[in-house]
Amino acid sequence: MMLLREALAPMVRRQDYSAPAYRIRAVELTFDLDAAKTIVGSRLSVERDTALPVQPLRLDGEDLNLLRVLVDGQSVSFRHENGQLVIDAPAAEAFTLEIRNTIAPEKNTQLSGLYASGSGLFTQCEAEGFRRITYFLDRPDVMTVFTVTLRADKKKYPVLLSNGNLLEQGELANGKHFAKWHDPFPKPAYLFAVVAADLVAREQRVLSRSGKEHLLQVYVKRGDLDKTEHAMNSLIASMVWDEARFGLALDLERFMIVAVPDFNMGAMENKGLNLFNTKFVLANAATATDVDFDGIESVVAHEYFHNWTGNRVTCRDWFQLSLKEGLTVFRDQEFSMDMAGSPSARGVRRIGDVRVLRERQFPEDAGPMAHPVRPDAYQAIDNFYTATVYEKGSEVVRMMHTLVGREGFAAGMKLYFARHDGQAVTCDDFAQAMADANPDSALAANLELFKRWYAQAGTPRLQARGVWDAEARTWTLTLAQHNPPSPGQADKLPQLIPVALGLLKRDGTALPLQLAGEAEAGGTERVLVMTEATQSFTFVNVDAEVVPSLLRGFSAPVVLDDGLSDADLLVLLAHDTDAFNRWEAGQRLAANRIRAALAAPVEAPVVLDDAFIAAMRALLRDASLDAAFKELVLTLPSEIYLADQIEGIDPQRLHAVRESLIDQLAAALHADWAWAFEAHQVKVGYKPDAWQTGQRALANLALAMLVRHAVATGDPLWPGKAYQRFKDASNMTDRLGALEALVNAHAELAEPALARFHAQFKGEALVLDKWFMLQARAPERDGRVFARIQQLLQHPDFTLGNPNRARALLFSLTHFNPAAFHRLDAAGYAFWADKVLALDTANPQLASRYARALDRWRNLAEPYRSAAREAIARVAAKPDLSGDTHEIIQRALAD
Repeated sequence: MMLLREALAPMVRRQDYSAPAYRIRAVELTFDLDAAKTIVGSRLSVERDTALPVQPLRLDGEDLNLLRVLVDGQSVSFRHENGQLVIDAPAAEAFTLEIRNTIAPEKNTQLSGLYASGSGLFTQCEAEGFRRITYFLDRPDVMTVFTVTLRADKKKYPVLLSNGNLLEQGELANGKHFAKWHDPFPKPAYLFAVVAADLVAREQRVLSRSGKEHLLQVYVKRGDLDKTEHAMNSLIASMVWDEARFGLALDLERFMIVAVPDFNMGAMENKGLNLFNTKFVLANAATATDVDFDGIESVVAHEYFHNWTGNRVTCRDWFQLSLKEGLTVFRDQEFSMDMAGSPSARGVRRIGDVRVLRERQFPEDAGPMAHPVRPDAYQAIDNFYTATVYEKGSEVVRMMHTLVGREGFAAGMKLYFARHDGQAVTCDDFAQAMADANPDSALAANLELFKRWYAQAGTPRLQARGVWDAEARTWTLTLAQHNPPSPGQADKLPQLIPVALGLLKRDGTALPLQLAGEAEAGGTERVLVMTEATQSFTFVNVDAEVVPSLLRGFSAPVVLDDGLSDADLLVLLAHDTDAFNRWEAGQRLAANRIRAALAAPVEAPVVLDDAFIAAMRALLRDASLDAAFKELVLTLPSEIYLADQIEGIDPQRLHAVRESLIDQLAAALHADWAWAFEAHQVKVGYKPDAWQTGQRALANLALAMLVRHAVATGDPLWPGKAYQRFKDASNMTDRLGALEALVNAHAELAEPALARFHAQFKGEALVLDKWFMLQARAPERDGRVFARIQQLLQHPDFTLGNPNRARALLFSLTHFNPAAFHRLDAAGYAFWADKVLALDTANPQLASRYARALDRWRNLAEPYRSAAREAIARVAAKPDLSGDTHEIIQRALAD
C-alpha cells in the first residue's frame, strides 16, 4: 500500500524545476455562484514559449465537472492524465482557451478552493486550491491579470468581492445581481479570491504619503461589527509603518479584509482581498484577551506586508516559500517591536518570538520532518507551511539585517524591488540583492557561505569557551559549531553565525570591547562573525574575570553551550542590559534545576534552592523592570521546550518535577505574589497596549500562584478572590485569567466558574474556543484532564468540522499538554490515531498538522516510545489515507 500511495503522490524535487511551456497573460472568469452547484467559466489568453520545445498544454484540475473546452472558439480534443487536463499543442503560438465547469462548494470539507462556510461562499487557493475551482496552470511562476465577474442571488449573497478594483455592479433578472472586479497587477492563481456572503463592513478612507486616497474595509457577519475596530486600526498602522520604514505604499484603490469562521490557516494575503480566520479579526474587551489583540495586530500586519513581499514579488516555485513567508514574518516582527515602543517592550517581543521558535521549530529540526528553510523535495506542499519555513526563515532574514544594519537592509529591500517587481523569483535573488546593496558587508564577503542557512536542515550547536589570561590582560573566546545529522543530510558544512556579545564584570559593569589588533575599544557590544568550524577571538585590556553575555538578542537560531555556571547566570540575571539574555539566564537556571531533579532517583525529594528563590524574589520586586518582562522570567520553561533537550524523556516524570518546582515557587514567594497581584491592577479603562498588557500578565500569574498554593493548603481565601474576580472582571483577559487560575489548580470553584462562563458566552464561537482550550490545557492530575477532554468530545458545542474548534480541543491535548497526552496506558496515542483518521476523511490539511504531534516519538522513553509507534503504524495501515497525512506518517516511521 505504501508503494501505491507514493505512486499517487510523487516526490516533487527542486532540482527538477523547469520554466512553464505556456503562460496565461490574462483571464476572464465568470461565476454563477450557488452553494450546491457553481458554474465557472474561464477565458484564458494563452501564449506558448517559443524558446522551448513544442509540447502539450497541461492544466491542473481537481474535483471538477468539466462541461466544455474550446480553443479559439472551436472544440478541441483533450484527455485527462495524472490529475491534469491535457490538450495537444495548438498550432498557434497565442490562442484563446475557453473552459466551462461546475463545482459543489457545500461538499468541499477540505476548505481549499471555493467552499461554503455558514451561509457564505469563500475561497482559499494557497497553495494549490485554485485547481479545485477551474482548470489552470496552478503554479506560482505563472502570473496572470484577472478580470472576474460574479453573479449570484442578491438575497443570499448581497456582497460579492474579488481581487483588485471594482469596475461595475448592478441588478440582474430573477433577483440576482453581479459585480465585476479587475486586478491590474499580474498574480499567480494562489492569490485569487472570491467572497459571496451576507456581510457588513467597517470602512475608512486614508491618505498615503503621496496623497492618494484608499478605501479600507473590514467585512464581518452581521452582529460582529463592534469587534472590528482593532483590526482596522492595525491595518492603518501597518500601512503607515510600511511606507515609513521601507517606502512601500498600497497600490490598489481599496484593501479588504474578510473574516471567515471556517478557515484552515490564520489568514491569506490574496491581492487586495485578504481572507482571515475570525480569530484574527474579531476583538473587543469583553470577548478577546490581550493575546488576541496582539495576534490580530501581528497577523493583519503580516498579510498586509505580503502585498509587496509575496504578491508584487512572488515565489518562482513552492520550494522558495520562505522567500515570502520568512521575509514577511521578519517584517511583522519588526513592526510589532516598533509598535511596542520602549526598549524593554521590544525585548519582550523578541523573547516571545524566540519562545515560539524554540518550542515549534527546534523540535521540527530534530525530528523526521526536518528540512532546510528552502526544502529540496516534497510530496504534499501543504505540509511545508512549517515553523522552519516561517520562523526559522525569519531568523535567516534577521541575520542578514544584523550583518548589514538597519539602513543597509532598507537599501537591500529597495534594490530587490527595483530588480524583481512583478516577477516570480528565488531566495537566492533576495540574498543577492541584499549583498549587492551592501558590498562592504560581511554578508557580501561570505554570501555563498551564508546561503547554507537555506540549504542545510537542523539546528547548529554552538560551543563557546572563554579563557582569561591575567598576565597578558586578554580574554579569548573560542567558538566551535556542529550541526547534527538530519534526514537525508548526514554531513554538514560550517555556517555563518553572527554572535552578538557583551562582557560583564562580576559586579555587572559592562566592559569596553577591544579585539586584538584594534586601536581602541568600540563600545560594550559587538557582533562577531563566525565563518569556520572553530574560531577564536581575543579581547585585550581585560583586567578581571568576566561573564560573557553571548548571542544577545538571540542573534542566530542555534543551541548555545557556553559552559556558564549558576553563579555566572545569576550575574546575567541580575545585571545584563540585554533583555533576551537576562530572561535566558533565568530560564537556564530553572532548566538546570529541573534536569538535576530528573537525573536524581525518583524517590529523591525535589527541592528548590534558596539562591534561585532569592533571585526570583529580587526580580519580582525590582521596580526598574517592566511587568511583562517579570512575567516572562518568572514563568518556568515549558515541558515542550524541556522535553526537546532531554534524550529518552519520560513526560510524566518531567511533568511531576516541573509541577513540584512551581508549587515550591508559589509557596516560597507567597507574600511576594500577594503584593504583585495587588500592585499590578489596572485601574483605568481597558487598552491592549504594552504597559497594561504587562500589568495584567503579571497580576494573572500572581493570582495563579496564589490559588495554586491555597488549594494545596486548603485555604479558601484566594480561590474565593479568584472566583469573585472572574465574575466582576471588566475585560476578558482578567476574566479568563481568574478562570484559568481556578481550573489549573483544580479548585472546587472551577466547575461553577466553567458553567457560568459557558452560559454567559455560549453565543460567541471564539470565546467558546477558549473555554474548550482552557480545559484541555490544564495541568494533568490523576488523569482528570484526559477524562474531561473525552467528555468534551460529546459536548453539543464541539465539532470536528470547524478547524478552530478542533484545534481548541484536540490540538490542545496532543500538541500542548504532554502529561495528559503521553499516558502510560497509551490511551492518549489511541485517541490521537482515532482523530487523525477522522479528520483525514474530511480535511487532510488539518489532519496532517494534527498528525505531527508524534513527530518526536523516538525521543520518548519506554514504554511510551513503543506505544506511540504502534499508534502511528495503525494510521499508516489505513489504505485510503490522504496524500497530506500519508507524507507525515511515512516520514515519522522512516528509519
